[in-house]
Amino acid sequence: MRCLACLLVSSFAALTAPSAHAQETSIGIAAPLSGNFSILGNQLRDGARLAAEAGGATAIEADTRCTAEGGEAAARALIGQNVTIVVGFLCTDAIEAALPLFAEAGIPVVTPGVRTATLTDQRERTGWPVFRTAPRADAERDAVADILVPRWRENFFAIVDDGTIYGRELAENMRAAAELQELNPVFIDTFRPQLDNQIGLAGRLRRAGATHVFVGGDRSDIAILARDARGMDYELTIAGGEALRAENSSVPLATGTLMVGLPHWADIVSDDVRQTLQVAGIVPDGYVIPGYAATELAIAAARQADAEAGSVFDALSSGTFGTALGSLSFDAKGDLNEQFYRLFRFEDQTFQEVE
Repeated sequence: MRCLACLLVSSFAALTAPSAHAQETSIGIAAPLSGNFSILGNQLRDGARLAAEAGGATAIEADTRCTAEGGEAAARALIGQNVTIVVGFLCTDAIEAALPLFAEAGIPVVTPGVRTATLTDQRERTGWPVFRTAPRADAERDAVADILVPRWRENFFAIVDDGTIYGRELAENMRAAAELQELNPVFIDTFRPQLDNQIGLAGRLRRAGATHVFVGGDRSDIAILARDARGMDYELTIAGGEALRAENSSVPLATGTLMVGLPHWADIVSDDVRQTLQVAGIVPDGYVIPGYAATELAIAAARQADAEAGSVFDALSSGTFGTALGSLSFDAKGDLNEQFYRLFRFEDQTFQEVE
């Protein structure tokens, strides 16, 4: 068995060695093409395959099955095909099993699907050659604070959560960010979720003088709180996170409800990409556009490495690449420098971006 230090040294040497694919760019596409996640995997594969075709690259597919065993098998298959770079992965188990093999082979991976924070946080220790075009798992909580705290600094705002890990992390991070700016919420509380009404919570917010409230909770509780505040003739601006997109509610969501979340990718791509997908008969759902953009980036990085007689890893680490989702670049850990989270307002039964 090879020692860990030797493995890391050889992996780094392989990653930083000049590219040997000057004539042809071969892109590995790793996605769950069978099993419970095959619908999402096929979306990623369709987008990546179309981008490879448009970019004149050869696409080689491998099924990760969203398992550790599948990830390892996919890595071995793609390494055996001498791919230049790999795009894909939706599941943490699969990519974590594959990355040590890709590291040893000197093949970088661009993932538009795995959001687990530790994937890139461990780079210094693991040497894994992974770059993430998906938002980190903690990007939402940071975006909530970054977007709402400056907007609400002149308002009497409150912060409440439903006691879940998700809700509490969003709320606590916003409270900490406000405190750093010497802003104090007029009310902080944990409420009981999934009740038929939130009259008690609405009453406590009104007595505290809150005009705005961030709710770390789901769509149903936010809709009920808005209904009950309105029934009390209480004007209250309510904001939530991505959970507002995730589910329907028996109580309609109130007009004016704010959401910090990701856009629908089809709403922000260029007309050229939209037309390319339409001509190919591909509906831009789910991971289609993230897969397309990640593959565009991978092809551009591989060709930059060829032009500069450098490595694909170094090209990814230092370059900025035009994609269907705009210009993208990576920080030292392999996470995106760009922020996709935005503020939306619920109006005409849909979320519309707030300028």
